[in-house]
Amino acid sequence: MCGICGEFRFDNNPVDINNIIKMSESMSNRGPDSNGIFSQGSVAFGHRRLKIIDLSECSQQPMVDAQLGLSVVFNGAIYNYPDLRDELIQKGYTFFSKGDTEVILKAYHAWGPEFVKKLNGMFAFAIWERDSGRLILGRDRLGIKPLYFTSNKNWFRFASTLPALLQTGDISTSINPEALHHYMTFHAVVPAPHTILNDIKKVEPATVIKIEPNGKQSSFTYWEPRFERREYDKNISFEEWQEMVLNSLRRAVKRRLIADVPVGVLLSGGLDSSLIVGLLAEAGQKNLNTFSVGFQSVGKEKGNEFQYSDIIAEHFQTEHHKIEVPNSEMLEMLEVTVAAMSEPMVSHDAVGFFTLSREVAKSIKVVQSGQGADEVFAGYHWYPPLMKSTDPVNDYVSYFFDRTHAEYGEAINQQLVEKDFSLQFVQNHFQKNGAEEPIDKALRLDTTVMLIDDPVKRVDNMTMAWGLEARVPFLDHELVELAASIPGKFKVESEGKYVLKEAARRVIPHEVIDRPKGYFPVPALKYIQGGVLEFVKNILNQPAAKQRNIFRRQYIDKLLQDPESHLTPLRGSKLWQITLLEYWLQKHHIQ
Repeated sequence: MCGICGEFRFDNNPVDINNIIKMSESMSNRGPDSNGIFSQGSVAFGHRRLKIIDLSECSQQPMVDAQLGLSVVFNGAIYNYPDLRDELIQKGYTFFSKGDTEVILKAYHAWGPEFVKKLNGMFAFAIWERDSGRLILGRDRLGIKPLYFTSNKNWFRFASTLPALLQTGDISTSINPEALHHYMTFHAVVPAPHTILNDIKKVEPATVIKIEPNGKQSSFTYWEPRFERREYDKNISFEEWQEMVLNSLRRAVKRRLIADVPVGVLLSGGLDSSLIVGLLAEAGQKNLNTFSVGFQSVGKEKGNEFQYSDIIAEHFQTEHHKIEVPNSEMLEMLEVTVAAMSEPMVSHDAVGFFTLSREVAKSIKVVQSGQGADEVFAGYHWYPPLMKSTDPVNDYVSYFFDRTHAEYGEAINQQLVEKDFSLQFVQNHFQKNGAEEPIDKALRLDTTVMLIDDPVKRVDNMTMAWGLEARVPFLDHELVELAASIPGKFKVESEGKYVLKEAARRVIPHEVIDRPKGYFPVPALKYIQGGVLEFVKNILNQPAAKQRNIFRRQYIDKLLQDPESHLTPLRGSKLWQITLLEYWLQKHHIQ
């Protein structure tokens, strides 16, 4: 896990190394252990390293292989790198390190850009071919590792974070109307390649981009899961599906133990993280460190789920750590949490993950986390109604969208209001081949888009803010492919994740499986009152907010008059949503 950046010029001018230094320094939290810069001719790379695999200097980056004529910067972890290394040795390659970075470099030389299909892991990389002058960028199948870029006629730049690209000071920061519509409508999900800024994009998941020395770009998608039943799938029993899911998850959890440092677990108290703990215990892990966070309650809304995480910690005798955050400290943490966001992230639990990561990083460098199970195994309440839907697009929209296009027009300054981008996006996605049933269309959209640009991005940003690597076994691409082939009826029953719940009964206590569905609650950001309300008013009344003029003042005043009456269908605060965007723009000095 690291931070990577670079610049590739097309105009025969040398790279300004100061740009690389600025971008790299802004990502020091992602790689606190060491840093490096490589520059040659038209290209320069920067790297911040978090030492997880091969702790020696042999795996220092940027990594250059002069014999092969290749240079690489890489962020992530390749779990099957030992097997690939053995395969490459049999093909005649020799290695000077024991890590996964060199495997990426040699695998690219051996198999070309298609080598990404052989990787099991999370990754974002850039490879420069010395002899052809070509630059290659790639991102993992489920977008677990971020990769942003910007370009003009003279250069192409990339980085692990959006704010890193802003450090050069020569990029326009105008707002992208399409991304703004998604943020305000599609539950703050801004699908790749868009970001909230017009001139900065993000590499799409499962995509490789080639940039030629003259600046010409081309790309290809190397993975698209099929959300449909093959003929032999239809004959598999529910019990057989359970066994297949459990075995696949066992492999996924085991793969994510590949490290030269200890691996812990973020234990929320829900089914998903509890099952990870259970499978690690089943595999013989002793003295496993687990971590939970909770917040102060507001009214009748509880701010923690310690009662369930305690059950798992006691059952499996883990070394358990509970972090309790009072509302006063939560407000203090908001400023640094928002500063750590590569993009505006409205979900309340960002501050929870940020605070939890701060404490976890004091004792451990790698954790496994349960993100992704709800999207992969249909754990949300909008999936069951889609089983028999005759109007899947509108049914999905009615549950998931934060506001109608009409309300969007009421909220946003007219110069930024264009067409209904979010509705069109969902319609186009649902029309794609590879998912025939309405529920499969929704699951495909949520797994390949929403999941990536909401919970997965949030976990990466909040953990890496403290130099903590988070691994997500539910996003093992082989497990995702398996889940996509399971009939919807085996997923939506029992309030969702039915096949996973029944498989889990063989591993963890039923009290955690049969509990009411929970989430990572931060009640103070949902029911905005008292000190939080004053905090919100201060942000929205800043001169920068008034000058930016994204939101109509009449709409802001309506939300401020009665914040608790203006919640989205998913029970999020509309007031916090607009505040978070404005606060993010202010924290990153975006005019």
